[in-house]
Amino acid sequence: MQKKIIKRTLDTTALLFPHLNPVLQRVYLARGVKSDFELEQGLEYLLPYQSLLDIDKAVTCLFDALSQQKNILIVGDFDVDGATSTVVAIRALRSFGAKNVAFLVPNRFAFGYGLTPELVQVAVKEFNPALIITVDNGIANHAGVIAAKESGIQVIITDHHLAAETLPPADAIINPNQPHDPFPSKSIAGVGVIFYVMLALRRHLTDCQWFTQQAIPEPNMSRLLDLVALGTVADVVALDHNNRIFIHQGLRRIRAGHCVPGISALLELANRNPKRVIAADLGFVVAPRLNAAGRLDDMSLGIESLLCDDLLRAREMVKVLDQLNDERRVIEQDMQEQALHFLKKIQLDQKQLPRGICLFNPEWHQGVIGILAARIKDRLRRPVIAFALTNETELKGSARSISGVHIRDVLAQIATQYPGLMGKFGGHAMAAGLTLPRAAFTDFAQAFDQVISAQVKEEDLQQALLSDGELQSDELTLEVAELLREAGPWGQAFPEPLFDGVFEVIEQRLLSGKHLKMLLMKDEKIFEAIAFNTDVNQWPNHRCKQVNIAYRMDVNEFRNKCKVQLIVEHLEVAN
Repeated sequence: MQKKIIKRTLDTTALLFPHLNPVLQRVYLARGVKSDFELEQGLEYLLPYQSLLDIDKAVTCLFDALSQQKNILIVGDFDVDGATSTVVAIRALRSFGAKNVAFLVPNRFAFGYGLTPELVQVAVKEFNPALIITVDNGIANHAGVIAAKESGIQVIITDHHLAAETLPPADAIINPNQPHDPFPSKSIAGVGVIFYVMLALRRHLTDCQWFTQQAIPEPNMSRLLDLVALGTVADVVALDHNNRIFIHQGLRRIRAGHCVPGISALLELANRNPKRVIAADLGFVVAPRLNAAGRLDDMSLGIESLLCDDLLRAREMVKVLDQLNDERRVIEQDMQEQALHFLKKIQLDQKQLPRGICLFNPEWHQGVIGILAARIKDRLRRPVIAFALTNETELKGSARSISGVHIRDVLAQIATQYPGLMGKFGGHAMAAGLTLPRAAFTDFAQAFDQVISAQVKEEDLQQALLSDGELQSDELTLEVAELLREAGPWGQAFPEPLFDGVFEVIEQRLLSGKHLKMLLMKDEKIFEAIAFNTDVNQWPNHRCKQVNIAYRMDVNEFRNKCKVQLIVEHLEVAN
């Protein structure tokens, strides 16, 4: 699909940040930063935990369980946010002196998502918990909470997903997205929520002299921030000020060598220098390998790799994770080819694609449909739901959305307009999940397209790249590239700077048969550039003398030497 480069609009009357490089000034202005305060990244600028609704109730339950050394069970989720949330809870509670803490992650193929009644039965049989703490799930698990309560188990829900009209009857619910919760950051990931709960518990324990009485060193909670950063990046939540602080502080710890061995081993496996790690390394190198465990097998392996304190043992674990990720890639590629073939057929039959796309193949792997939906969404710029079989009569769907379409609200609207059409659903603005009777797939696909079509116009679906404008040749320097690299963290709703401009083509050649390596010239200065996964039917184009490109500035480090490299997101022959 042809992409269009659109330059971001700036309020040029705003005279903010005069102490910053001009390129950085305009980048921050384009992202809506209005004050120096929003650029502060010290821990003292984190939002206080006290405004989280029910935080005192959660602390009371936790202190009761800890002081009596009751069995505590963490019920996690099978993605990286769920895994890091589980590890944060366990590491924190153990450092507080808890001796009976275990975790249980539902196998997605046997139990589905969250705290279900079936999972409670397993919990009672294997762990006999007095207290269950859900992390990154629970807000939609009414039946599971009721089952736990009937078994005499206290339940604390920590979650960040949107709540339904009614809440589960838990002893405490910590979720900034529940009704009437005043906590300002609604974009916090599940790992951030449980970190705040543990922060509040640590404060209570300090105030009541617990650590002194137990002869335990008072834990430094910043030791958990590498995990908080990883979970926040991996869950692709909007990077508001609070989330940027979490990620920045976590990256600082990783760069200083103060991270869990599992993260070190994953970076090492991918040949990433931990001293120069950035948010993108967590999102594109570490997270996919951890996620592969939950997609294809059991996230327990990923959790154990992050709980492990022995680097040699962690290295062995991440090798298995890497193998699972390779398997996931093969499965995903096959599914993606099938999906694109199906969509091409629809386009031929109907002359145009639906605005809301639903895809289903009975052979698809339910652990990979989420990433498939994301790939197709990115390729076609349409909200996508990919479905796989749960059993012979039920489908599981994973939805991914585009900017401006709140996908969980779309599902809620369908549930209202077409009662009984689908089963359970939940999620947030950009991602959601649902169940659906297999026989209802065609009707649901039509309803989904209708609701999406009522919200978006055809022009909203055009592929567009938002550019921060053109850089002059004297701005394309290593100094500016390093500034931009460190000025993040960049991510969802706070995107990495993207620039555009026309360059003369000096040299072009393919690497590994699909990546276009180029030497480009601007104002008689030569720059290295690379475009990954290029359309080899169009490039190299040796008749092309000038290209118009959209690019990111990067620092290429080779043999301890650093130079500017342009990472090309889009290129076309210049007119």
